[in-house]
Amino acid sequence: KMTQQMRDLQLAQAKKPPGPSSPNAAKRLYRNLSGKFRVNYTSFDEGSLVGRGEKEKLRKSYLFQSNAALFEAVELQDLDRVQELLKHYSPEELDLNTPNSEGLLPLDIAIMTNNAPIARALLQAGAKESPHFVSLESRSLHLSTLVREAEQRVNELMAQVVNEAPNADCSEKEKQLKAWEWRFRLYKRMKAGFEHARVPDAPSSVHLSVASSSSLQVTFWEPLSVNSAVVTKYKVEWSCSPTFLPLVGEAVIDKLKDLHFTIQGLVSGTAYHVRVSAYNMKGWGPPQASVPPFAIPSNWREYDGRAPRRRGQAEALDHLLGQVKTVHQNCICHEPCKNQPQSRKHSVSKSLKHLFHPGSKFLKTLKRGLYLTAIFYKDDNILVTHEDQIPVVEIDDTYSCLLMQDFLWFTKVTCMWDEILWLRQCVTVSQSSCSCILQTRFKMLLAISQMQGLLGIQDLGQVFFEPIKDKQGNILIVTLKEVKTNQTFESVRWVPICKLQTSRKSVSSPEEPTALDTLLISVQDKLAYHQRSSHALSPGLYLGYLKLCSAVDQIRVLVPERLPNILCHVKIRSNPNISREEWEWLQKMASVEEPVSTEPEADTSQNPLFQELQVAIKELMTLVNIPLQEAKDFRLYSQEVLDFGDQVSFLLLLPPSDDVCTAPGQNNPYTPRSGFLTLPLQIFELGEEK
Repeated sequence: KMTQQMRDLQLAQAKKPPGPSSPNAAKRLYRNLSGKFRVNYTSFDEGSLVGRGEKEKLRKSYLFQSNAALFEAVELQDLDRVQELLKHYSPEELDLNTPNSEGLLPLDIAIMTNNAPIARALLQAGAKESPHFVSLESRSLHLSTLVREAEQRVNELMAQVVNEAPNADCSEKEKQLKAWEWRFRLYKRMKAGFEHARVPDAPSSVHLSVASSSSLQVTFWEPLSVNSAVVTKYKVEWSCSPTFLPLVGEAVIDKLKDLHFTIQGLVSGTAYHVRVSAYNMKGWGPPQASVPPFAIPSNWREYDGRAPRRRGQAEALDHLLGQVKTVHQNCICHEPCKNQPQSRKHSVSKSLKHLFHPGSKFLKTLKRGLYLTAIFYKDDNILVTHEDQIPVVEIDDTYSCLLMQDFLWFTKVTCMWDEILWLRQCVTVSQSSCSCILQTRFKMLLAISQMQGLLGIQDLGQVFFEPIKDKQGNILIVTLKEVKTNQTFESVRWVPICKLQTSRKSVSSPEEPTALDTLLISVQDKLAYHQRSSHALSPGLYLGYLKLCSAVDQIRVLVPERLPNILCHVKIRSNPNISREEWEWLQKMASVEEPVSTEPEADTSQNPLFQELQVAIKELMTLVNIPLQEAKDFRLYSQEVLDFGDQVSFLLLLPPSDDVCTAPGQNNPYTPRSGFLTLPLQIFELGEEK
């Protein structure tokens, strides 16, 4: 009675056991499964399973039940159950796009019953429409067949129930009758939903922007109409002609988690028109033209043919370092280091046993001098020595040089952890002058080597942006490194930070804590700083605020505590690219030699970049606690866009030239709110590079 296509489809599904046939069966199945949704298959008691084959059989049984439960949840229009199943099972485990015995997919049922929330949840998970419905006629015929056969089955069962005497078989047939009556109503509702649906309206908005010199970014939004069926895909078309004849290309987007598309492989300098259409089970709706109506792929560098600032710099520095090494390779001092690096090939787990060796040279207390400590942490635990102490080694017990200069030199050394032995050999040759600075730096290299040797770890991590000092004359340089959870160590003592803080017996008064006590008190703040300094910005164009302050021996830069490796900033937009046209406009604004304005003017109010900058400047001034009227004296840095890779770029907002850098003793009338700190400029540059 079914069409030949449906017979073929049923044969393909013959091996699939039938699912629950009634709402009550679906509820029982869901109750049975609900307690198992949060259980990983590997968490079952291994002793209760005879072997791997039985485990796999049990797993497949649960997967099939989850597939049946998904169909029933969609048919019952139970959004919570659908979301629960999509959360705990992958699309492959649910057989999300495998038709059932009626040739339907979960998404088909959702859209034909016009259940938009369930349909959107399924689309977000990657659900598709049934490939069986190749045309409107085939869908209509298939629905009519399902309704007719369900009605016929209801009539047959009703006649059997009426004519047979009450018995066990009759009771079973009554259950079947109720199930088929329910399914008959479902198919009629689906058929009515299809017949009353219409093609979708055009997308409510289509935004076009320049993504690069060879690509455009298209962002669009759903149609506003609530009367049409659920949209299941979109079509993006582009052409060099406003009539779209001929088309240059088109793309169908059926992954609707994010409604945007990047058109790649375009010709720089060529104008492209773009439009977007929506599709539902009734077909394609009318197209919506983009705003602006066309765009020209370009990049701000095309304005003057400028090459990327950092092109070839890393290679040049590597080449320069290689040349320096070549000069020193024949030195007598360099001979021992040819073989020594191989001695570090032993495993980290064995080397860390030095932490528990009684003869280790870690210090428990500090005398007057300069010291190095390395903090390794994992979650809320910290690595300690066999005496439950943070690893500390001595650098110099007679330190009397300029701390900031030596400290900044140390920060540069942290970029070459693997070259410490070589650096130490080279500094040894240069020690003939016996200057205080060279001696101190040689001792720093010795201390680093000692720490690396005792820990058996070359990379000691990132240096904290300022040393810890106490009134007893101790100075503590701190490095921090997070140990990844997938790393394993043997015989290593990990101690919870809170336990270490409470168990340590302080030898100083609260008014004058030692550097070690200060470290323990503030260790969580330092770990938080280390974690935040490794965070990356999401892709986009940002407006940054450059504010410096100088001291006798350093320049410091204002940064947010939540992201200390980046200037104070706000996001302008998600597209990081500045087009040639936008850069030309910025150059024109800069050539007028007037301050940045926060009020729109007639000739610029329609410029999207101007509007975006206007909002961003107001937000940034509020963030750094500067009155908006003061922003009229600020200027945009118009020499270049700061590109950080391909996904993040910055425009800089500068205070008046006299206020870019606050001199020592100079009053700053506008102090940023809490949540900011100032970093030494060299530390900030290292963090930005990483």
